[in-house]
Amino acid sequence: MSGEDVASPHPVTGEPFVSPAPPGAGWPEDPASPDTPAARDGAEVARLADAATSVSELCALESVCRACPRLVAWREQVARERRRAFAHEPYWGRPVPGWGDEAPRILIVGLAPAAHGGNRTGRIFTGDRSGDWLFAALHHVGLAEIATSTYAGDGQRLRDTRVVAAVRCAPPANKPLPVERDTCFPWLAREVRFCVPTLRAVVALGSYAWDAALRGCAAAGFSVPRPRPKFGHGAEVSLPGTEHDVVVIGSYHPSQQNTFTGKLTRQMLVDVLRRAKDVAATANEVR
Repeated sequence: MSGEDVASPHPVTGEPFVSPAPPGAGWPEDPASPDTPAARDGAEVARLADAATSVSELCALESVCRACPRLVAWREQVARERRRAFAHEPYWGRPVPGWGDEAPRILIVGLAPAAHGGNRTGRIFTGDRSGDWLFAALHHVGLAEIATSTYAGDGQRLRDTRVVAAVRCAPPANKPLPVERDTCFPWLAREVRFCVPTLRAVVALGSYAWDAALRGCAAAGFSVPRPRPKFGHGAEVSLPGTEHDVVVIGSYHPSQQNTFTGKLTRQMLVDVLRRAKDVAATANEVR
């Protein structure tokens, strides 16, 4: 179904939006305004990310980025055509910024927004089955206010925790190109840097996120061993920093493939998040 230029009511507020949602039009939790500058290439991503003075400003810049033509075309095509199950509602159709506590002790890193999940709702890991697993587990260990995350503006809140994606746009077949990963990296690196004063644990959901998390931590000043530690479920590495260390913990991604086959169980995910919470609670403030 084509939803191009047809306004549909937002499921939470009832306000009508076209798809993709214009910045500053009133979408719940939209960090941007109509005047937020949009990066058009990798150099602009790096420049704008470096110039951001706060997490909220960074998220606004992330949410209007247009630096990767293939990703822009795909995310907006999905937003206009929509999936039949969601044909009655608007799609965000823009990059999905980091979300949660702006001074987190725990940072969760995923791969990229789902085409009909975060790309639809405007919040990372929200509105799809992977998110259902993640937020239920976060709630179980006391890191999320409620057990579900269905739409931006639904009342969900994270406690001492922030969630980000290595790539901020939904990619075709869920596979970003290396150049897209690298173009997007300054957003992640800057976000990790903002988190450093409070950050004590990083949970990487999958091998792609593991690599991105290690790169982000290295860019933020933490020392990453050589050769780089290998990903595995429950893998753990402590990275020394100038004032304190950060512990990176690996988990299988809560994708349908992993959860349907039993490669990742609910208890396995809960155990990793509980470990991250324990690390964050017991870490020394100053090394």
